[in-house]
Amino acid sequence: MLNINKEQSGESLKVVLEGRLDTMTAPVLESELKQSLDNVKDLVFDFEKLEYISSAGLRVLLSAQKVMNRQGSMKLVHVRPEVNEVFEVTGFVDILTIE
Repeated sequence: MLNINKEQSGESLKVVLEGRLDTMTAPVLESELKQSLDNVKDLVFDFEKLEYISSAGLRVLLSAQKVMNRQGSMKLVHVRPEVNEVFEVTGFVDILTIE
């Protein structure tokens, strides 16, 4: 299960994820982002409560990063060690901005 909370302020969008970003939930996030990224210049993902991410979740993040490379910036904050380990093993630490 994945809870997605969006907080928009002008051209900034914060997406707070809680739960698991996997094969079942990644399409839901992808759909939410497609509807939300127009006119967004600053995208922040808050992963404080994200417990797990699969390759399907990584694909959604990569897609969002490509969009934001064209129109602004994207960063991940409050990434838990178990999720950060996935980013390290896959090389996503070199692609994504993680704070």
